[in-house]
Amino acid sequence: MVIRLADDKKPPARRGDSERQTGLVLDERTRTKKPPMYKVLLHNDDYTTREFVVWVLQTVFHKDEGAAIAIMSHVHNHGIGVAGIYTFEVAETKVTKTMALAKAQQFPLQLSIEPTDESD
Repeated sequence: MVIRLADDKKPPARRGDSERQTGLVLDERTRTKKPPMYKVLLHNDDYTTREFVVWVLQTVFHKDEGAAIAIMSHVHNHGIGVAGIYTFEVAETKVTKTMALAKAQQFPLQLSIEPTDESD
């Protein structure tokens, strides 16, 4: 049995049909914003050995020997230098780990975190 409806009659609305909209469907893309980045700064002091600073840069900051020596020399000559650039959480973790290692070796090595100047 086939029932035909007149053009002006519509079948009864199903639950939720009243909320449906007709027309062009546009996909709205959400762009994920890059997280802000932070510099981990090493500060020079008169007691922490150069060897320890190079070791920390290699083990905690994963720098190769040449880069670690270059950063250590920059810190020694200029008083401060960038060990790396990371998201805040990673930077904070690296600072905490480095300070604990320095304290265990009785070195007064100091580090700080500073936002980068990048404005994306």
